[in-house]
Amino acid sequence: MNCIAAVDSRWGIGKDNQLLFHIPDDLKYFREKTTNKVVVMGKNTLLSLPNQMPLPNRKNIVLSTSVSRTDCVTCTDISSLFALLRGFNSDEIFVIGGEDVYKQLLPYCSTAYITKVNKQKAATKFFSNLDLSENWELRYQSDRQRYKDIEFCFCEYINTSPLLTI
Repeated sequence: MNCIAAVDSRWGIGKDNQLLFHIPDDLKYFREKTTNKVVVMGKNTLLSLPNQMPLPNRKNIVLSTSVSRTDCVTCTDISSLFALLRGFNSDEIFVIGGEDVYKQLLPYCSTAYITKVNKQKAATKFFSNLDLSENWELRYQSDRQRYKDIEFCFCEYINTSPLLTI
């Protein structure tokens, strides 16, 4: 299982149920990584998507006790989620947020695709700082890129001891 996120310089990921940054190359990177894959998210992430609709060309799974929709799959707890995910290749599963879902599933992820933005925003939701985690190692970092006044890079982290689920 993988996760994917864009973080600010304090590892912030969102505020008021919105992303902190809208960087076209990051959105393209997200789309390339997740298209035709399985995406796992919480209710608020689903509600933050355009028109509150599941992402196209992906199997959308929502981890929530209060969502009941016919246009995506809902799991009410981690054990039912893991039972469902056993039917998929773990390399094709991406956790896409939000904060609580990342916290619950990050220990089970083997790779984290992180867009690091060299700017701080007034975030209220955060991703775990992988640079400070003993289980995560930076495997790849792209050259610095720029969009308007925003400098960013794409990073890949590897979990040296992920918990087994599938």
